[in-house]
Amino acid sequence: MSRFRSVAVAVIAAVGVSFASAANADSGTIRFSVYKAAFFIGGSGGEGTLTFHGRRYPISIGGISGGLAFGASKTYFQGTVRHIRRARDVTGVYGAAGGGGALGRGAQVIVMTNDKGAELQLTGRQVGLQVNADLSGMSIGLR
Repeated sequence: MSRFRSVAVAVIAAVGVSFASAANADSGTIRFSVYKAAFFIGGSGGEGTLTFHGRRYPISIGGISGGLAFGASKTYFQGTVRHIRRARDVTGVYGAAGGGGALGRGAQVIVMTNDKGAELQLTGRQVGLQVNADLSGMSIGLR
C-alpha cells in the first residue's frame, strides 16, 4: 500500500511540475533569412535574431531537404516563438513536410515545433524560383 501511495504521489508531482513549467513558458519574436538551393536534395542556411525578454540573440539557421525539389530562393521569415522559458529553448531541430513554389515572389506560412516544445509560428516572403514537395528539417542555433 505504501509503495502504491509513493507512486501516486510521484505521478501527481510530475504532472504538477509539467503544468507549472507550461504555465511559466513565455514567448518571443524571431526573424531570419534563409537561402535555399535544391535539385532533389537541398540545403539551406541563414541567420537572424531572436528577441526574448527585451534582449536580442543572434541565431544561425541550417537545413536539409529531400524529395521533389529544385530551384534557388531566399526567404525572409518573421514570427513568434512560443513555449520557451529561456533563449536557448529555441535551439534544436524543427521538421516539416510540405509543398509549394515561387517564381519571382511568393509567401509562406509555417508552424513547426522542436524537441523542447518550442513552437515557431512564421510568415515568410520568398524571392527566387523554388518548387518543392518534400520533407525538410531546419536547425536553429544561438551564435
